[in-house]
Amino acid sequence: MWDDAFTEYDFGRFHPMAPVRLTLTRDLARASGLLDRPGVEVIGTDDATEEQLTAVHDAPYIEAVRRASGPDVPAVPDGLISFGIGGDDVPPFPGMHAASARIAGASVTAIDAIRSGRSTRAVNIAGGLHHARPGAASGFCVYNDAAIAIRHALDAGEERVMYVDVDVHHGDGVELALWDEPRAVTLSVHQTGERLFPGTGFVQDSGGPSAPGSAINVPLPARTDAAGWVRAIRATVPALVRAVRPTLLVTQHGADTHRLDPLADLTVSLEAHREVMLLMRELADEVCQGRWLALGGGGYAVIDVVPRSWAQLIAVATGEPLDPDAPLPAAFLESAARARIEHGLSPEPGILTYGDGRPVEARDWSSGFDPENDLDRVVQAARRAAFPEWGLDPFLD
Repeated sequence: MWDDAFTEYDFGRFHPMAPVRLTLTRDLARASGLLDRPGVEVIGTDDATEEQLTAVHDAPYIEAVRRASGPDVPAVPDGLISFGIGGDDVPPFPGMHAASARIAGASVTAIDAIRSGRSTRAVNIAGGLHHARPGAASGFCVYNDAAIAIRHALDAGEERVMYVDVDVHHGDGVELALWDEPRAVTLSVHQTGERLFPGTGFVQDSGGPSAPGSAINVPLPARTDAAGWVRAIRATVPALVRAVRPTLLVTQHGADTHRLDPLADLTVSLEAHREVMLLMRELADEVCQGRWLALGGGGYAVIDVVPRSWAQLIAVATGEPLDPDAPLPAAFLESAARARIEHGLSPEPGILTYGDGRPVEARDWSSGFDPENDLDRVVQAARRAAFPEWGLDPFLD
């Protein structure tokens, strides 16, 4: 999915979510030949409709976003703070509604492409805005494209959708929107909310009264490294996806788990991102006939990390993954150098390859867990909370 209007989702020069992360990802995907692979189609989109937006968001909130979209709205607008709009987190900007609705529309269009058979897999790097709540903006997110797309799929007749979120932050908005929906299962693997925004996503949070077990959370300790992150995901996600047996898999791939990200505290590598992307593709192929929508999300090392992570996501979705040790294309390095200058940085690149030069060696969960290890205790607690709801044994499966 691509539309130049994606870059109009822009909170301003000094905001962490700089749209350059999208344009550089597109530039790297293009320079790497990913968009020229056989069978790959780059398609645009229309804005999400009012009906699609109101399937997740309250009408007064949508009207508030429209009011925040004018050219002369102050940074702290009267009457909009209660809707999460204003200040440093989600400052208003001209065209906010249209830009946000376009990104949501792209995820809906991707769902339609998969459901119609036009495509088996789809990628929307601008999507994954998983913090937006029914009645408020939150965490740099205005409209929750993931929840909107999933609700659209269910309304269109999809039997069961599973959402897997590996962003460093809990996918709270998607979980909330689908909290009591038995046809949707949300699984979020994230840094614990004890010390990180949004402060939610604990193992006991497991879904509403009509959908017990439909919300699954794996909150990881701060400083979890690449091997631990992959270990935690392998210990939870595959067994649960196989037990849930969704007809459609939607995944969110925030790049802010990376060790260079300035807004969180995990120390994950690009090689680990690649490993997890391949796992999601394998699970989609195994469980739901390959039907897979992959979304972007967070990621605030916008020049050195996000483009490499999401170009890899496009590569995995469209065919062979990129070799982490291969050199980055010269055309991309030129684009990145210009971006550095525009952001007041040295034009000299710090990284010249697709990966970090840090191969992943993650111990498999089947080899046993260490009750004195913080990560292992968290993972086992998550398994004990979620696995029985889906007929799984937390000590064996």
